[in-house]
Amino acid sequence: MAYGSNGIPLRGPDGAAKLTANDKHCRSALCRVLHRRKGARVDFDFSDDQKLLKDQVKRFLHDKSPITVTRRVLEGSETHAADVWRGLAELGALGVAVPEAYGGMGLGALELCVIAEEVGRACAPVPFQSSVCLATEALVQFGSDAQKALWLPKLVAGSAIGTLATAEATKGSQLSTVLTGDKLSGSKIPVLDGEAAHLAIVLAGGAGGPSLALVDLSGSGVKRRRIDTLDPSRKQCEIVFDGARADLLGNRGDGKRQLETLHQGAAVLAAFEQIGGAEAALYMARDFALERQAFGRQIGSYQAIKHKLADAYIKIELARSNAYYGAMMLASKGADLPLAAAAARVAAIEAYEYASKENIQTHGGIGFTWAADPQLHYRRSRLHALSLGGATMWKNRLVSALEKRNAV
Repeated sequence: MAYGSNGIPLRGPDGAAKLTANDKHCRSALCRVLHRRKGARVDFDFSDDQKLLKDQVKRFLHDKSPITVTRRVLEGSETHAADVWRGLAELGALGVAVPEAYGGMGLGALELCVIAEEVGRACAPVPFQSSVCLATEALVQFGSDAQKALWLPKLVAGSAIGTLATAEATKGSQLSTVLTGDKLSGSKIPVLDGEAAHLAIVLAGGAGGPSLALVDLSGSGVKRRRIDTLDPSRKQCEIVFDGARADLLGNRGDGKRQLETLHQGAAVLAAFEQIGGAEAALYMARDFALERQAFGRQIGSYQAIKHKLADAYIKIELARSNAYYGAMMLASKGADLPLAAAAARVAAIEAYEYASKENIQTHGGIGFTWAADPQLHYRRSRLHALSLGGATMWKNRLVSALEKRNAV
């Protein structure tokens, strides 16, 4: 949008707000500007094609990944729902943002956003965030032609799974995992979906500063150990590297900058996944409140239950508005992406946590039992709250982004 010195949008002779080239790009994607009345309100929405993709993924996950599948992976030994993952690959969902030259659909971040929301709604036990939003995006943005040609077609087809390994057990900012030449040594814990992964993008120290390294986890010098976590439907592990073969991803010493770029995009995508999960938790609570009777009345008729559900709805809608703005900035590579990503991340964490907790509370005594399903969304909400750094870190980023913008 073009603005005057007073901060008011510039308008043409017909009263409509003038659009810059950047705005027009957004309109053709997530933010198609629909002027319903001359000089009147502006509506933002996904395109019809994006809605169609969203509906297709929603129907597939409804049929192939009901909540019973999430419970199956939670209680069993499998690392993820392989049948669901193959189905998403057949739909093309794993490669929507990958260039067509590498087997993808050549679309963009907005299509990933609509898919992420449905993956979250289904609480699907698949490595979507790790493989698609992080590892695949790292290769697309920073990989060499040879690295892309080797790995992207496999990631798109679902025959390979990727993950991002950054966390370590050691305290402080010094990385214990070190890349020396083409050899990687050290350990990462926890690594989300690390046990299922074939490829890891690893943050490592070394000469020149922190760098991202690409490691084939099937090679020698790699050991993995499953660890106990709050959400076993998304398994995590420790990966130990002992002279493992590694290829530099991008330029040496660019690791922190690359990681920041990846996290900003993943924060927006995770926000959509969290919104989908929060909505599912809210509707689960609503349906139970309409069925459960107490003192001859539906419990949903009591004010205490109504207030819980209304508060959850408000938090979800607030998170959605922040997520949409984040999607717009991500798609257009807008200057406000650091601010938008942080706002989307913070709002989505709060919305999913609140909705999943109130879902348990609405179910009452049964909500705390192993047999009841509300626990599944609560577990997933806590996983999402920590997977890209906790809420405190993102609140600090939000404050920093606001200070920076206000200083300008």
